[in-house]
Amino acid sequence: MANLPISRFPVPEIADLPADIAERILAVQEKSGFVPNVFLVLAHRPDEFRAFFAYHDALMDKAGGITKAEREMIVVATSNANQCQYCVVAHGAILRIRAKDPLVADQIAINYRKADITPRQKAMLDFAMKVSARAHEVDDADMETLKSHGFTDEDAWDIAAIAAFFGMSNRMANVTNMRPNDEFYTLGREAPSS
Repeated sequence: MANLPISRFPVPEIADLPADIAERILAVQEKSGFVPNVFLVLAHRPDEFRAFFAYHDALMDKAGGITKAEREMIVVATSNANQCQYCVVAHGAILRIRAKDPLVADQIAINYRKADITPRQKAMLDFAMKVSARAHEVDDADMETLKSHGFTDEDAWDIAAIAAFFGMSNRMANVTNMRPNDEFYTLGREAPSS
């Protein structure tokens, strides 16, 4: 339903945006074939757009002990707990593509404990969910559990930061009534050919 609004707040035209933001949005459009609505909705506030995407990129595009697919698993699981339709749909699509698995995103969104993922990934998501809902209860035992699955302190920081950042993102997506692009629903649904 492309004619429904993508936000309850004003959405600027790309041509009216500061050059750096317009360039970023057009680069995303070139790469993906469409403009994810999050870019247009958050462009309502250019300074916050820049800060949001700088932190997003620092968390989601870095090298480390957590793969890019695992980072997306964190987003999908915690966004579902926060009832963020936009992030579950959009990051579910990215997860399907990064994991090369058409089923994993739906499994994680519905109940990651029953998803076809490793015990290490379940421990990662247990920790992320605790950070998302009950960060005040995180203790040394949680850190030891992560270490027993091969995660470092830096990995624990990354898991926590992703869960925390997307908690904020989920809340803004819900308040703005951000609508997922129709394109996200079908991305990565085909099983990769062997």
